[in-house]
Amino acid sequence: MEPNLLSIGFGSSVVADRVVAIVSPNSAPMKRLKDEAKKDKRLIDATYGRRTRSIIVLDSNHVILSAVQAETISQRYATLKESS
Repeated sequence: MEPNLLSIGFGSSVVADRVVAIVSPNSAPMKRLKDEAKKDKRLIDATYGRRTRSIIVLDSNHVILSAVQAETISQRYATLKESS
């Protein structure tokens, strides 16, 4: 069975079944999460130099930064889950 890929912007994708959370990066806890992931080398920056607009947490404990709004990625995720 082929994995469902969730587009997170600018040609980047993640396996939808591995996504635990899609959140906005504006709160202090999310900034701490990002900093801890960077320190532990679990951070993946998929913003391509743009402003971070969403944080995606995977079941492998990796943290992915995306330049696409969290609401947009959440809608894509919901659509992907409905179609499968």
